[in-house]
Amino acid sequence: MTTETQFDLVVIGSGPGGYVAAIRAAQLGMKVACVEMRKTLGGTCLNVGCIPSKALLVASEKFEEASHSLGNFGVKVSGVELDLPTMMKHKEKTVESNVTGVEFLFKKNKITRFTGKGSIAAPGQVTVTKEDGSTETVTAKNILIATGSDVMPLPGVTIDEKRIVSSTGALDLTEVPKRLVVIGGGVIGLELGSVWQRLGAQVTVVEFLDRILPGMDGEVSKQSQRILGKQGLTFKLSTKVTSAVAADTGVTLTVEPAAGGTAETIEADVVLVAIGRRPYTEGLGLDKVGVELDERKRVKTDHHFRTNVPGIWAIGDVIAGAMLAHKAEEEGVVCAEVMAGQSGHINYDAIPGVVYTWPEIAAVGKTEEQLKAEGVAYKVGKFPFTANGRARSMQATEGFVKLLADAHSDKLLGAHIIGASAGEMIEELALALEFGASSEDIARTSHAHPTLTEAIKEAALGVLGRTIHM
Repeated sequence: MTTETQFDLVVIGSGPGGYVAAIRAAQLGMKVACVEMRKTLGGTCLNVGCIPSKALLVASEKFEEASHSLGNFGVKVSGVELDLPTMMKHKEKTVESNVTGVEFLFKKNKITRFTGKGSIAAPGQVTVTKEDGSTETVTAKNILIATGSDVMPLPGVTIDEKRIVSSTGALDLTEVPKRLVVIGGGVIGLELGSVWQRLGAQVTVVEFLDRILPGMDGEVSKQSQRILGKQGLTFKLSTKVTSAVAADTGVTLTVEPAAGGTAETIEADVVLVAIGRRPYTEGLGLDKVGVELDERKRVKTDHHFRTNVPGIWAIGDVIAGAMLAHKAEEEGVVCAEVMAGQSGHINYDAIPGVVYTWPEIAAVGKTEEQLKAEGVAYKVGKFPFTANGRARSMQATEGFVKLLADAHSDKLLGAHIIGASAGEMIEELALALEFGASSEDIARTSHAHPTLTEAIKEAALGVLGRTIHM
């Protein structure tokens, strides 16, 4: 059957990009529908990604603190035990509150929800295939592809979500593995590896490149590996996995140097495959309607998220750029506003990225490596948390703030933080980038004492060659 209602916009996917676009479009007066194949809204991020992983990260940090750190503050704790089922319930409650929150927002904004897998039958027509195999056609003036991304598979390794798991399976383990091998030294691998290491697993990270956190500032990457190594994570860099054989009792991994050489085996109870994500564009009918993809199967769009087919748009992980929930949200807002005849822009240099290990790692703007490659003359200001009063009081002195500014204009070009609450602190610097601030602007802004953010002010003073507290 065909729905009687003609929508202004139908969004395929209800992740952060999709649901935010739907809400903004509704605010602008459009009649909006959203097609989601999960029974709950929120996409990967809210259901099996950002939100549940942060719930476990926080819970595991509290377990670590109670087990090893509170005594240093004069808080005596004994008999600390892990209650993994209760920790998982905390994760599930966190997810539930977030996804039901999106349901409420859909009702509030009068967004019609269709449950099933969406595919584009023709411009202006989306077919919804339901769980029982029946189909329904939804018609709309505009279609927005916001289907996000899926786990990147690794040749020679079959994910069964029991012994060999993706990030989804790693969030649902029923017991702490004695030996966990993480394939991939990126954000997801380090975060989930940190969770299980705190809870008692012996964690080995196998990374194909010669460093963890590729794409981040080189100095930050090096310092991060040092800190995480002190916590107990073991790293095998410049190493590739050629096979993984699962059995009832564990997994046998075969690895060898990335450049070639003698192979060796690693025994693990659980293996986490975390080598990245790929755009979810399969089965959407894009070939039928002629939507162009690039060499990585991402949807090609112009700078206002239009595809080559009129009336079909795309945002988030399915297009080029960082696979970040907040990047997708910004694109969803701008896309809806452009549909409504407004203008909008996104400064991609001012979109921060955060790794929620402990300490946190956060960055926005350019890295030193990028500036060197672009031939930009720059100055560096750094300040360690060991010299920050608030960090000392928290016994959280590892890490630093590093600012990069144009050598001639003093305009802020990049900011990098390793430290407690780095993910919160980076927002000041994202705002500075957005408004074209200089390091002197930051240095002359009063920062409350004692706060961790004083390290930002001191790093900005460092760019100017006049740090006060170091």
